[in-house]
Amino acid sequence: MATIKEISRNRVHGGEQLRIQHHSAVLSCDMIFGVFLPPQAASGPVPVLYWLSGLTCTDENFTQKAGAQRLASKLGLAIVCPDTSPRGTDLPGEHDDWDFGSGAGFYVNATREPWSAHYQMFDYVTEELPAIIEANFPVTDQRSVSGHSMGGHGALMCALKKPENYCSVSAFAPICHPSETRWGIKAFSHYLGEDRNEWLEWDATQLVCKTDRQLPILIDQGADDEFLGDELKPGSLEQACICTHHPLQVNMREGYDHSYYFITSFIDDHLRYHARALGLLK
Repeated sequence: MATIKEISRNRVHGGEQLRIQHHSAVLSCDMIFGVFLPPQAASGPVPVLYWLSGLTCTDENFTQKAGAQRLASKLGLAIVCPDTSPRGTDLPGEHDDWDFGSGAGFYVNATREPWSAHYQMFDYVTEELPAIIEANFPVTDQRSVSGHSMGGHGALMCALKKPENYCSVSAFAPICHPSETRWGIKAFSHYLGEDRNEWLEWDATQLVCKTDRQLPILIDQGADDEFLGDELKPGSLEQACICTHHPLQVNMREGYDHSYYFITSFIDDHLRYHARALGLLK
């Protein structure tokens, strides 16, 4: 098991917010993640919500902007926030664009060089990171997953490809149909190659037709989100869920955009949703 190094520790709402560094064998680089431990963790293991952030983000965006620690502290819910891509690899072109490479791992397992040597983010967030968390912190193996934008896409991937690993899934403004959007096409063509059939294995709208265990999906979407029509396409996922009878709730929030102002406005609803699935609330 990888050795972890504590970078920082801050008291917040009776719990503790930590930043941790470790070497990832899956990504072949050093990584940093955040973990919030509620006060209940001092008395025994608590369940975990994994939060996956969006394009350009690091492990710190959610922990510093969402305000989730207040309610998580009352619920007894740990929150783990991984980074959004491998770091320090300096691959050709990796840092050239905000929507590809650094900060834009898309939570896929890359199959094309040079990305395949490091960009195995799906295996990192679904296998390696939970193993590290459960070996080093007072948490149970009960997990839920959520995320925003690219991270909402990632959360859907986790729940649709490995539903047995999670008790619940939700997302804020997720990229629902990446194989048909500019962001997704750019990322998938580099990470996965030009065969679009391979892309379908990382597209929620396609995967709802294949999953054998239907975890209900909760989505909040800002009606004034500037990326709603071109990049997010929740309507495509809605139609696929209707056709497959996959449980889906989409809350369209009038006047809200794509920012963390939107996330902090509704994060408590999602925390309670996951807390019920994890047995922390009735």
